[in-house]
Amino acid sequence: MVSREQKRGSLQEKFQLLRSITNSHAENDTSIIMDASKYIQKLKQKVERFNQDPTAEQSSSEPTDPTTPMVTVETLEKGFMINVFSGKNQPGMLVSVLEAFEDIGLNVLEARVSCTDSFSLHAMGLEVSN
Repeated sequence: MVSREQKRGSLQEKFQLLRSITNSHAENDTSIIMDASKYIQKLKQKVERFNQDPTAEQSSSEPTDPTTPMVTVETLEKGFMINVFSGKNQPGMLVSVLEAFEDIGLNVLEARVSCTDSFSLHAMGLEVSN
């Protein structure tokens, strides 16, 4: 049987995960939920705008939200060129990108990364054949 402290700890972990996903700086649970609600509303608005005019989002050269990464992929003769840009660098961004590459089976051959104020990654890779 799960103790009350374990349930409380599990709930706090989930609040911290929600806080990090929504880029919330709130300290109390109610504020974290409010920030998450606002974040979801913004995402819904982006989806609605995209559904109304799919070319509007693609024509933008930079993301409208500096925390939302913009990703472009070009097919090369022998592999892929992937560019990731975010107007704001966030802790763990590079690790997340590299884990995503691994998840999709991409072997990075060469990469340039800058993560001072903004985050920028230019990588060339090959698809790993199993």
